[in-house]
Amino acid sequence: MSFHRKALHTVALFGSFSTLFCCALPALFVALGAGAAFAGIVSTVPQLIWLSEHKIWLFGFAGTMLTLSAVSRYLTRNAPCPADPAKRKSCKRLRRISLGVFCFSLSLYMTGFYFAFLAGHLS
Repeated sequence: MSFHRKALHTVALFGSFSTLFCCALPALFVALGAGAAFAGIVSTVPQLIWLSEHKIWLFGFAGTMLTLSAVSRYLTRNAPCPADPAKRKSCKRLRRISLGVFCFSLSLYMTGFYFAFLAGHLS
């Protein structure tokens, strides 16, 4: 796996984590009746407020990175692995791990998207 693909998957993962911190965790704390605990977290880490204030840009960036990651995965889906058995095994293992990281990132993004843009309108 090339450096650029690894970097793209890593940025997509951290982008989707940030959407979770922005929107899903605050809603979870409030739903569980732990609003005071969340207020304590926000006073300790005030950057969470900045993430919430800029959630449209945050979700746009994370969505773009996930889309680029998906395109990269699609374009290289049939790329050959090395002929050396050890390297081929490593290549296949890294592809499975990469798929797992992508799916995990996508699920984090969708969870954050639900809480940021849909959950408030449904109640």
